[in-house]
Amino acid sequence: MTDIEFAWSALGGDPSLLARTSTVVREGALEARLPVRELARACVGACALAAAELAARRAGRTGVPAVRVDDGAVATAFTGERHLRVDGRPPVAFAPLSRFWRTADGWVRTHANYPHHRARLLGALGLPDDADARDDTDTVSAVGAVLAERSALRTEEAVYAAGGLAVAVRTPGEWAAHDQAGALAGVPLVERVRLDATHARVPEPLGGTPLLPAAGLRVLDLTRVIAGPVATRTLALLGADVLRLDAPHLPELPGQQADTGFGKRSAVLDLACDGARLEELLAAADVVVTGYRPGALDRFGLAPEALAERRPGLVVAQLSAWGSAGPWAHRRGFDSLVQAATGIAAEEGTADRPGALPAQALDHGTGYLLAAAVLRALTEQSAEGGTRLVRLSLARTAAWLTGSCGPGPRGAETYDGPDRWLTETDSPLGRLRHALPPFTFAHGPAGWVRPPGPWGADAARWS
Repeated sequence: MTDIEFAWSALGGDPSLLARTSTVVREGALEARLPVRELARACVGACALAAAELAARRAGRTGVPAVRVDDGAVATAFTGERHLRVDGRPPVAFAPLSRFWRTADGWVRTHANYPHHRARLLGALGLPDDADARDDTDTVSAVGAVLAERSALRTEEAVYAAGGLAVAVRTPGEWAAHDQAGALAGVPLVERVRLDATHARVPEPLGGTPLLPAAGLRVLDLTRVIAGPVATRTLALLGADVLRLDAPHLPELPGQQADTGFGKRSAVLDLACDGARLEELLAAADVVVTGYRPGALDRFGLAPEALAERRPGLVVAQLSAWGSAGPWAHRRGFDSLVQAATGIAAEEGTADRPGALPAQALDHGTGYLLAAAVLRALTEQSAEGGTRLVRLSLARTAAWLTGSCGPGPRGAETYDGPDRWLTETDSPLGRLRHALPPFTFAHGPAGWVRPPGPWGADAARWS
């Protein structure tokens, strides 16, 4: 079974539709020891096919539009945050304290891009948070000195207990023996659950071009960072009205807002204080996408079962770092940390230092799979009804990459850089250089209808 066949099967897709896909294989794209290019191509291809399938259904067509995936476009999109420019300037990617550190017995990976995560990391290490310093040179030295005297596992637990983010770098074998890996062993790549027996809700038929399979659908976006926002950015590309909600006290990093905010509106809402507004939004939503730790939003009535009871016919999509079960299910996590914990950093590194994938491929790959799962759920729902739940995790995608995902065919083409898959767009944030969408299907959209705007600048209501 090829990787796209595996992904499409995990989504519950009709295998006969795979004949509608074609790929351009390019040597040199997303080069790594692990089959990153194959995983990326499969995730994007499955998403494109799910979009084409729903477009055909809504347009009343008997045939699914042809889908084309080019490794060059995929590689450029998967590294899009690196190619982003705002008025010619690159955004800040990783903060100085987000990195690998040598410990007394190995290595640890930290994540401190957000100010509150930085403060918790430093607090756990007994260091002051000099956030107003002009540079972090002294802080980096201080952190390095502390960690050089500690074990990786001790650091992992201490920082986690303080609400921060640090993970010991493990070998594949060490991760395989971990209880969290065991909890993921029986979990499918894409969890798909029907929560009730609601009657089918058929969306309005599509008309005209481009074909926008998500046109007229309202998507409530409760995600952050990369994977979830990539999923909802893809749904926005396909015509959905996407409203992203964030807590007023947790602003998104400017570069990530610029990169993943295409096609969406961004609003702030305190869920604890404005439950009535949340209920109004839910009452008119078709899809709810969450990217927080499992259970973190349940107190706001956003557990899948509670949503199914109050809003029958929804599609609920959940994304997490470590999965919905196991001892780490409720831990925070990011792509770089999952790479470190699951053995990927060890596989991609050397005997002297851990390494990393050529892209945050767990984030991007899981994001496109999440969008595909939503699209397939909408297709199934239009025929069979039911409130639908789809659930994915970065760690489960990592297990696919390190396990069953394999090398694909060699290509006659070569990836000679991202330039042909980059474009420029004027926006309220400035002139943006950004990656184009990584797939096309016949009569489908070529780009987003609106550029990103400032974080939190829109009203918390449907357009």
